[in-house]
This record gives sequence, C-alpha cells and structure tokens, in this order.
Amino acid sequence: MNLPSPFAFRAWVPDPRGTLRAWLLGAALLLAPAADALAQREGVDVGQSSRLAGLVPAAEVEKASNQQYHQLLQQAAAKRALAQPGDPQLERVRAISQRLIPHAGTWNPRVASWRWEVNLIRSNQINAFCMPGGKIAVFTGIIDQLRLSDDELAMVVGHEMAHALREHARERIAKNAATSIGANLLTQLLGLGDVGQTLAGYGAQLLTLRFGRGDETEADLVGMEIAARAGYDPRAAITLWQKMGQASKNAPPEWLSTHPSGATRIEELQRNLPRVMPLYERTNARR
Repeated sequence: MNLPSPFAFRAWVPDPRGTLRAWLLGAALLLAPAADALAQREGVDVGQSSRLAGLVPAAEVEKASNQQYHQLLQQAAAKRALAQPGDPQLERVRAISQRLIPHAGTWNPRVASWRWEVNLIRSNQINAFCMPGGKIAVFTGIIDQLRLSDDELAMVVGHEMAHALREHARERIAKNAATSIGANLLTQLLGLGDVGQTLAGYGAQLLTLRFGRGDETEADLVGMEIAARAGYDPRAAITLWQKMGQASKNAPPEWLSTHPSGATRIEELQRNLPRVMPLYERTNARR
C-alpha cells in the first residue's frame, strides 16, 4: 500500500484531522515494524507493509490475540467442537503447520518469540485463521467441503499465517484507531496513556477483522511461497481457489468476504508461480 508522504503540502493545510493523520504517519515512519525491512530475496515480491502498523505495539496485539484465541478454544471445548490430540484431522493440520512454521521467520523476525498453537474446530464453516503471535485455527468445514489435498491445505494455512506475519491485523487496528479515536489515542500510543486498555477494546475485533483486497492478495503470495519452501506444490493454490469458486457459487463463504475475485487471484497466483516453483523443486530435490 502506498501511503502519502507525511511531508506533502496537503498535510499542512489548516485541517486538524488531516494534520493529525499526517503526524501519525510521520511517527509511524520512526516506529515501523522490523518486518518492513525485508532484504532483496528469492521468491515473491510483495513490497513493504504499511508503516502505520508501527503505531500499535506488536506485543500488545499479540497479547490480546492470545486472550481471544483461548477464549474461543474454551467456547469450542464447551460445545465439544474442539478436536482433541489423536484426532486424525487435527494431527494432519498440525503436521502440515509444523512444516510451514520454520519458513515463517523470513517474513517477520518477531516469529522467534511466538508460541505457535494449532487447533481444529468442528464446524461446517469454510474458514481458517492465524491470529498475531501464531495462533492458528482451522475449521473442519473447509477441509471436508472442499476435499482438500495436503498441498491445498498447506496453501490455506500458509495464507492465514501470512496475515499474521505481515501484521495485517495490527495495521488494521492502527488505521481504525487513527481515523476513529484521534488525538486521545495518539497520546496513549506515545506512552501518555494506557496502551493496554486501548488494545483491550480492540481485542474482540481480532476474530472479526476484515482485511482489504491488497492484504488478501499479499497473503496469497506469501502463503504460497511459505508452502513451496516447505515442499508443498504451489500449483495447489490454483486448484484451491478453483474449488473455492465452486463452493461460493450460491453464497460466498465467510472466508471469502473481502477476498479478490477468484479469477483475479488465480491470475496473480499464476503470474507468480515461476518465482516459487524453483523453491518447491529445490526442497523436494533435497529429500
């Protein structure tokens, strides 16, 4: 996403809201997350993530995510919908995730401190997510209804991991805060107030955040690369979204609520296949 320069002429017109936004962006340039400083590397090229996320402490977002994630697990367990160790589907999801996780650090150095968790929830929803801090949940609906192969399931998990790695939730919270809370939030984010209390107000949103189309495209590409590095066929990203398109003919599932159209995303994935196929082939050649 291209953000306007905080030093552009328009930022200095006598508009308090415009000036505040420019100030926020300027501060974000100084507080940008380390994930933005990606070196030139082999694989997909998604550019830099928004620097606005730097206004919201990553540790606080991850703390809120951990709380929300475990509340969800408790609710699922109470309904006997939480898969238990030994469940074949759960073990399958965990095995795939464990192959993907070692390749996550390329995209975000904070991964070194994450305590990854992978769980399976019995629900007909075609859904999955990975919250900040590495909290993954896959719903049985997406596996059963789409009859996912291991390669396709790896694309799903990789896509959701990419949202967390590229800090899309953190960025979305920062944008919401910058536009809706204004100067009061600014003082808190600069250490003049209770940051934890502010993020607690957003904690409940972490399970319902809607990412933009740009975020979804980025998650597609990053997820496909992570899966390819782990030895999963990146061409499965194409078949996954073909299946998703078939499933959404009558009514788009929740997982597709803000995603680009199937044709658009498949075209973008196909365009990037030549960049990730060598990674996949190299991994399999070493086995």
